Amino acid sequence: MAVIEQFKMPGTSLEKVVVHPIVLLSVVDHYNRIAKGTRKRVVGTLLGEYNKGVLNITNCYAIPFEEDLKDKDIWFVDHIYHEQMYTMFRKINAKEKIVGWYSSGPKIKKNDIEIHEKFRQYNTNPVFVVIKVQENETLGIPTESYCSIDEVNEEGQLEKNFVHIPSSIDASEAEQVGVEHLLRDIKNVSIGDLSKHISDKVLGLKALNAKINEMKEYLDDVLDEKYPVNTEIIENLQDIFNLMPNLDFDSIIKSFSVKTNDYMHMTYVCSLIRACIGVHNLINNKVAIIERERDLLKQEEERKKKAKKEKEDREKDKTPAADVEMKDDK
Repeated sequence: MAVIEQFKMPGTSLEKVVVHPIVLLSVVDHYNRIAKGTRKRVVGTLLGEYNKGVLNITNCYAIPFEEDLKDKDIWFVDHIYHEQMYTMFRKINAKEKIVGWYSSGPKIKKNDIEIHEKFRQYNTNPVFVVIKVQENETLGIPTESYCSIDEVNEEGQLEKNFVHIPSSIDASEAEQVGVEHLLRDIKNVSIGDLSKHISDKVLGLKALNAKINEMKEYLDDVLDEKYPVNTEIIENLQDIFNLMPNLDFDSIIKSFSVKTNDYMHMTYVCSLIRACIGVHNLINNKVAIIERERDLLKQEEERKKKAKKEKEDREKDKTPAADVEMKDDK
């Protein structure tokens, strides 16, 4: 078994994690093959490059993983398979290093910090990315990135805890070209630009509502003394709400109403046009079928006439021959 050199990645200067589309597709495929329809999750290794505070996760691969759903302290990661896979990947692209691991989540579990420490032998500061594969779990970006830090607990002992890292989804120029080629022949006339724009707005509002509810739950827990008061978090929340516009002005309310009516009017007009085009295509299809049936009937009649004529010609050819035979007999 080959020895894998530990990749030394700085943790304090890590500002952002960028997940590439190929990673998302690979994780979804991994989940659909292994754990779809079950309560299980899937785990794999992340490969990428670190450059000036930004970690680009450009590739990944699945690894065998098992855990006890009742006892979270019991889990297994096949590190031998993992090291063999990385050895093969390194032959293809030596620039891609082991930068961390992923889980289909959808949330952090108790044994994740132990699994995270297992990957520390391949990277001094690995990154843990939770990739949400279920559609009902995804509001906004389907990735959440974390790294581990040492904190002092109430007993005065050091313990490992996850801290959140900002993450985003981005693609290189080659990946964008590949996606464009894949989508070139996919046409869905039922989905227009306006409908997609409205769907994106609805999805964004759902994500905003989820975040606001999360902030509300946190503040309620602070009031109930479940969590200590964190002035930094409170100040960030205050800054967020200070950025919100004041919607009590009549002019803003009117502007929202006008904009909404414009969108609804365009949606209504597009629906009417789509219905008219559908009826028009249906009529054209019906006319084409009738014309095709007429052509078939015409061809059938011509075939029958031709067959009848050939039959008459054969009978005419037989009649003179019979007359000649009768004359010879006389």
